[in-house]
Amino acid sequence: MARLTDSAYALGWTVVRKMPERLARALFTRIADRAWRKRGAGVRQLERNLCRVLGRDEPDARVRLMSKRVMRSYFRYWLEVFRLPEYSRERIVGHMAISGHESMLATLDAGRGVVLALPHMGNYEQAGAWLVHMGHPFTTVAERLKPESLFDRFVKFRESLGMEVLPHQGASAFGRLAQRLRAGRPVCLVVDRDLTESGIDVEFFGETARMPAVAATLAMRTGAALHPVTLWYEGEDWGARVHDEITVPAEGDRREKVQAMTQELARVFQQGITEHPEDWHMLQKVWVADLDRPARPAGDAR
Repeated sequence: MARLTDSAYALGWTVVRKMPERLARALFTRIADRAWRKRGAGVRQLERNLCRVLGRDEPDARVRLMSKRVMRSYFRYWLEVFRLPEYSRERIVGHMAISGHESMLATLDAGRGVVLALPHMGNYEQAGAWLVHMGHPFTTVAERLKPESLFDRFVKFRESLGMEVLPHQGASAFGRLAQRLRAGRPVCLVVDRDLTESGIDVEFFGETARMPAVAATLAMRTGAALHPVTLWYEGEDWGARVHDEITVPAEGDRREKVQAMTQELARVFQQGITEHPEDWHMLQKVWVADLDRPARPAGDAR
């Protein structure tokens, strides 16, 4: 199965990458609809997540329709991942409708590091390529995948776009990210789902969810600016908003400050997801009620 998975991704970065775009879009829409109709574990979890977003107790017709839209958006993301190395600078930059980025770019130009914290929305690979084309190569982390060859493919793909990719390895990755920030460089992290089992609990759509605190911790320890970013699709183009900096609270101990900053991230993510629920690609568990682990107090996660 691992070899088949690796082969499927290899096919994506070779055959799909070169297909006529209209044909590729039609194919991936068809695959998305088929996956939605099968209603596997990922789609069922997606619909449980969407119930919170849409204020429903159980999946109903509106939730089902929204989950279909999400699946189409999600498979569009994968289509674009496979084809992104073929996109020109003009397409990546010229077709990006972005707001709020001026302050972030000015901070980087002044030599201060920036932590860009994102949810699984829209196409964050394209957003990363946009940042590189704007003259700011950045560092990110990647979850270890099996087989190792598949992980290597993703690293090679992101490095081809100008990103520095670190394996997701706790304190070691944290230290290298901190180094980049202290050198005045940007760091981009997708932080709406805890992968480490060391995240902290926040209020999210009226329930307790678990999110990593690494973005807030990095900003607090290095003096970098912490900016949430939300992403979506604008027709055939891409949309993004770089939100105002989340500053370190003046009062409280380290744990309390990290908690407050991570809670503010969750609030901004909630706002962006509410505005563009069809582009939040969350097919995994986020809320504590869905996890097999109890709630925990605020902590200083790394």
